[in-house]
Amino acid sequence: MSDIQPPPRPPYSPGSAQPRLNRPVQERYPQIRPTSGYGDPRVRHTGPGPGAGTEQEPERSSKLNARLVLALTVVIGQLWALTVTVNEWMKGNTATAWWGAGFLLLSFLVVIALWLLDPKDR
Repeated sequence: MSDIQPPPRPPYSPGSAQPRLNRPVQERYPQIRPTSGYGDPRVRHTGPGPGAGTEQEPERSSKLNARLVLALTVVIGQLWALTVTVNEWMKGNTATAWWGAGFLLLSFLVVIALWLLDPKDR
C-alpha cells in the first residue's frame, strides 16, 4: 500500500478571499440593529413562557401511564401464553391448548376494555 499524503492546506487567514464578505456586519446585515433581540419592540414574548416543558395535566398523565403499564403487562402475558399454547398444541395436549386459546381471547378482551375505558384520551 502506498503512503499518499493529501495536498498541504493553504495558510489560514481570517476573512474571505471574496471582498464582499469582508464588509462589517452592519453592512452585510442591515436588518440587524444593536437593539435587535431583547430591546426590539417587535419582540413580545421571549420564550415559551413559564411552566413550559412541564406536565400540564399530571392526573391525566399518570392515568395514561397506568393504563399503558396494564396494557403492556397483558401483551407480555399474551406472548407467554401463546408460546405455552403452541408448545402444548405441538405436543398433542389439545385440551391444554384450548385453555390457552381461551386465556388469549380473554386477555385480548381486557386490552379492548382498557382501550374503551376513556374515549377522550385517544
